[in-house]
Amino acid sequence: MTASTTHCTTAAGKPRTSRTFRLAAVAAVAVTGSMLMTACGDQTEAGQQKSGGAKSSSAPLFGKLPEKYQKSGVVKVGTDAAYAPMESMDGTRIVGIDPDIAEALGTKLGVKFSFESGKFDGLIGSLYSGRYDLVMSGMTDNKDRQQGLDEGKKAGEGVDFVDYFQSGTAILVKKGNPKGIKTLDDLCGKKVAVQLGTTYADAATAQSAKCEKAGKPKIAIETPDTDAEAQVRVKSGGADADLNDFPVAVHVAKTADNGNSFEVAGDPVDAGPFGIAVDKQNAQLRDAVKEALDAIIADGTYKKILDKWGASQSAIGKAAINGGK
Repeated sequence: MTASTTHCTTAAGKPRTSRTFRLAAVAAVAVTGSMLMTACGDQTEAGQQKSGGAKSSSAPLFGKLPEKYQKSGVVKVGTDAAYAPMESMDGTRIVGIDPDIAEALGTKLGVKFSFESGKFDGLIGSLYSGRYDLVMSGMTDNKDRQQGLDEGKKAGEGVDFVDYFQSGTAILVKKGNPKGIKTLDDLCGKKVAVQLGTTYADAATAQSAKCEKAGKPKIAIETPDTDAEAQVRVKSGGADADLNDFPVAVHVAKTADNGNSFEVAGDPVDAGPFGIAVDKQNAQLRDAVKEALDAIIADGTYKKILDKWGASQSAIGKAAINGGK
């Protein structure tokens, strides 16, 4: 899609003209100068900062941002908006814990966090390409992602995480738990649907290997593109369970079909942090986000957001960088 634009001719961009034409044009320029300024706006760097820059340079942490974001006033965020309560679509809006936290961070930093939804397994790659500045998508912080190993990068070429949330692995099953699943060991010989590219797909693979080592049947693993598809397979009986983040599984069990389709089996395991992903080459942005996160934790905004979404059990007391294992 191409937006239409109004072009203004600058002195540097004028075609060559005769001296007579230039002299004749002086009066016209004097008469129309104000009209040109009205139509084109202030084209100086200062003018561009006023019209397209940050909303508020008086925000307490505005000066911590790289100049690029101070000028643009926007931080581009990639997410997979099919993962309530972390993020989901409400009409044309992306809503949830992550957008609310991002809005609070933006208030401290004086910029807008602009969300765009994409496929989860492509989000980190879009950081490398520059499409996004951050990823906020209920993403687990772990060493493979920090080192870029899950994207085929060499060690040291991955992303950094600003940790902002704590979660464990939960097992989501059909209401009534017809297969009697309570632990990961109970998944041996069962069918599991789990979203592609998530740490839970890795967890299912690791558990399947553990089953085989113990002389039990392996797990039949399906990896649809979205968690919503995984839930559909469990609901229809095509899969016996879905591995998920604990707050997400609890939310689905409470809300899907008025709580009549799913339940959470057993207790959460393997707790670990969610992180806001940042390219390692963007360390100044990473540090600014961390400082803003600590600020909203300290002033109580962070807690209010988690309380709003029923996720207070996942709160952290202090932001960290690359705290995942």
